[in-house]
Amino acid sequence: MDTDANPYLDVPAADTAATAVPTNRLRLTGGAALAKAIQVLHDGPLFGMAGFQFATYYEAIRTSGMRHWLINDERSAMFAADAWARVTNRPAVVDATLGPGATNLVSGLVESLNAGIPAVVLVGDAHRLHAGKNMTQEGRQVDILRPAVKELLRVEHVQRIPELVGRAFDLARRGRPGPVVIDVPEDVAHESWDFDPEEFDALARRGKPLKTRASAAQVAAAAEVISAAQRPVLLVGGGVHLSGAYESLASFARSQKIPVAHTLSGKGAIACNDPLSLGVFGRYSRVANDLITDSDCLIVVGCKLGEIATRRYALLPKGVPVVQIDIDASEFGRTGVNGIALWSDAAEGLDDLAQACLPTPETLRARQGRIDGSHVLLSQWRASAAQRIDSEASPINVARLLRAVNEVLPEDGILIADGGFATHWSGLFFDTKKAARQFVANRGFASIGYGLPAALGAQLAAGSRRVISLTGDGGLNMSLGELETARRMGVPLILVVLNNAASGYVKAMQHAMFGPGNYQSSELSEIDYAALAEAVGCFGLRVERPDLLESALRMALAQTDRPTLVDVVVTRYPAQMLPGIDERGMAMKAGDRPI
Repeated sequence: MDTDANPYLDVPAADTAATAVPTNRLRLTGGAALAKAIQVLHDGPLFGMAGFQFATYYEAIRTSGMRHWLINDERSAMFAADAWARVTNRPAVVDATLGPGATNLVSGLVESLNAGIPAVVLVGDAHRLHAGKNMTQEGRQVDILRPAVKELLRVEHVQRIPELVGRAFDLARRGRPGPVVIDVPEDVAHESWDFDPEEFDALARRGKPLKTRASAAQVAAAAEVISAAQRPVLLVGGGVHLSGAYESLASFARSQKIPVAHTLSGKGAIACNDPLSLGVFGRYSRVANDLITDSDCLIVVGCKLGEIATRRYALLPKGVPVVQIDIDASEFGRTGVNGIALWSDAAEGLDDLAQACLPTPETLRARQGRIDGSHVLLSQWRASAAQRIDSEASPINVARLLRAVNEVLPEDGILIADGGFATHWSGLFFDTKKAARQFVANRGFASIGYGLPAALGAQLAAGSRRVISLTGDGGLNMSLGELETARRMGVPLILVVLNNAASGYVKAMQHAMFGPGNYQSSELSEIDYAALAEAVGCFGLRVERPDLLESALRMALAQTDRPTLVDVVVTRYPAQMLPGIDERGMAMKAGDRPI
């Protein structure tokens, strides 16, 4: 090969990514070095969209056989990576070109940042010799991206690529996880360098991220308060998933006889059918809110106590002692809740408390009685919700749809919920069947448009396990291009569209605040999304009657070589669009969210 004819190929035809030179060093372009370092640290799929800056990176991906998927929009690439990382609990890898490619990532980056999801994101940047001279697509992308990520590393010298890629993976996983951007100027990506092979070999020997653990004195103080409590409640969030603290949570809760309530992100920390589970707490609740307001001690684990979980900071009873376990010390006291802070990984903190808490037999009997009472309350809630869960109305009640999902989704299946009303309904009515991250909702930023690309990433991570994703028609409209991506990839995901011809959350809010008929910019066109899916080459089904839901979902599960879109025509009445709306009994104060 005449390498002089193509300066970006510094290697023989047998391998365009690397070559050994006589000094036992590897001559690589910057892009090839990025690919080689990532290949050592990451064995999963890569998501992104190419540009000139990363031409050498993509060529190295091709010659090395790494799995890269072209996503039609960079925001969707970040959403797909986010879901992949949640299901695997490992850092995902994304790439984007400079300018609009980089800035399109922002919503997805903030989702991962706020939710504590690890990712390493490669971003091309302008050639340094010409930067600031109105280069095509050039912008102040570093200034835009930096507040959206855990850390931003800029590569100024090609020889530092192995070091900085390794550091990016460490930072993405360390402490509270998050996305790390590696900003790579064009000239660095195209420049060549003779690397020592040991620089890449050493990446494989990097240790696991360190975990924090609370001091013995803090654990003892917390244990004293918990041991004395007659009516404690565990409030758990997404930190349980990040820590993998399922066994630690179950062991502590069972030995101490403490019921468990979860946030939307924490669903699956304990199986929803576990006798200790109270279900979701906060804006929507089965019975958990009642037990929280009557508690005499709250144990908060990996939970940010944000607006939704605390009903805009009004749910937690004043004066009740709080023990809070979190790996991120900045969360202590953030929302005005000050208690005993255990700066610790969730699993480590729960294990320490399990050893230190020594309630009396009388206290344990009192707690068991309260757990038994919660089962009565849950039965009463199910009876009160039966009208919606068993509804045979058309258009279809969303609770009836969730009944079908609960029945049909396999025990190890995963449900994705797009931001907005898909999350609110499924958070209340979907039941996980075991302790695992089987419910993935983008609560970090709660952007709609997550459902379809997240299903792509989750299905790649899940392998033979099945993934169903719920999205609204408004959410799907934001990511329609990824139907082509899903078809091209042959991923057998199942996308269920809650088709109400509206921006459901907004229309329901307008109905509640301003009365029937007073809607502005919240209505959408009636679209047959099943027909649209068929046009793209996916399997499409349209369901207008509730008695056909289960059979439609089973037909979708039978598809194993292409995506399925199930277009479900759900209620058009705004007062029934969300699980918490009933305009007959609504009272609002200034500043309240009605739903």
